[in-house]
Amino acid sequence: MSQRPRIHILWEFSDKPWGGGNQFLKALKTQFVAQGLNAETPETADVILFNSHQFQKQALQLKRKYPKKVFIHRVDGPLFHTRGDSGIATDRAIFYCNRLIADGTVFQSKWSRNESYRQGMGKNRHETCIINAPDPMIFHATQDRHQRADNKIRLIATTWSSNPRKGFDIFNYLDDHLDFSTYSMTFVGNTETSFRNINAISPQPSQKLADLLRGHDIFIAASQGEPCSNSFLEALHCGLPAVARNNSSYPELLNGNGLLFNGTEDVLQTIGNIARHIDAYRANINVLSMTEVATLYIDFITAIYRRVAERTYATKRLSPLSYLHARLLLKYLRKA
Repeated sequence: MSQRPRIHILWEFSDKPWGGGNQFLKALKTQFVAQGLNAETPETADVILFNSHQFQKQALQLKRKYPKKVFIHRVDGPLFHTRGDSGIATDRAIFYCNRLIADGTVFQSKWSRNESYRQGMGKNRHETCIINAPDPMIFHATQDRHQRADNKIRLIATTWSSNPRKGFDIFNYLDDHLDFSTYSMTFVGNTETSFRNINAISPQPSQKLADLLRGHDIFIAASQGEPCSNSFLEALHCGLPAVARNNSSYPELLNGNGLLFNGTEDVLQTIGNIARHIDAYRANINVLSMTEVATLYIDFITAIYRRVAERTYATKRLSPLSYLHARLLLKYLRKA
């Protein structure tokens, strides 16, 4: 057993506009490839990294087939906070698979970890919190900012999901109450709302999205129940300070790169406070790079892998009975 494990990410990657998990895992894989740690197939891997509730059936099959390989679980949610009651069954599936097959658990924020515990998730022997970061080749700041003729402060919000909890209460409020003689606002993503003043654009490929972000001044992070919003971090990495909702992981992740607001009662004032000091906020953006994030993943994974090599930790095993029970339970939860 070598000291640096080869890691396979259990995921079907898409180059089309998709959710935050796809974008982050693509960037993480790029870092694994650059360091010679990527395994294209589970068979050639020492470690298998699986994500949240996706590909649970395949993760179970692989754990049964390769009991000596290390399995790392990147946890999302709890989804109850974004999906309401419809997310409870999915959260239970996440918690169950984590207990059954995960040798290590990665939470995307301390808020996500604490809320997962509160919703009933058991603690794992190996756990850590590692925030996300986007691909630095795509999402990066630029010094070449062109002043528009109208001299307006440009606001932008992005989200893949059209779930109302992604901040549409705030976007609708801004559409009605924002001073559009001073500001302009763009929304990029899926929406069932017809805005009157906000310019709505359909989801964009990453490069086009990054160009759009760099053409704006302030990011509006208004969603609720976010474990670690990728769209929020993409904007910060593109040099935009954020006006972020004071809930879930935003207070933890904002880190001086903007200001928090509580709701419709203070969002306009908060936007104004950022706008008045926009140059100072831009100059002091401080974010964790994708290289640093990948190093945290590699260090965490390697530590578990070495404990297996030193026989101070034995990877979790799935008996035929527990495997069958897991398959039946997950099938039931998917229908719940």
